[in-house]
Amino acid sequence: MDDTKDSNGTKLADGDSVTLIKDLKVKGTSTTLKRGTLIKNIRLTGDPGEIECNAEKVKGLVLKTQFLKKA
Repeated sequence: MDDTKDSNGTKLADGDSVTLIKDLKVKGTSTTLKRGTLIKNIRLTGDPGEIECNAEKVKGLVLKTQFLKKA
C-alpha cells in the first residue's frame, strides 16, 4: 500500500494531527473549515490521497491530503 502523505510529502499515520492549508467548503453544509484549523486524531483510509477525521463542527469528514500539513 502507498504511504499517505501530506502536501509537503510528510508521512501521515493513524492518530496524527494535521492543519488545513486552505479554506475548505464542506459539501452538503454551509460550513467552511478555515485555513489553519487543527484536525486531531486522523484515520487513514485505503486511499493514500484521503484521510477520515472529525472536525469541531462536522463528524465523519473525508479530506484530501493535498490540503493538509502535519501539525
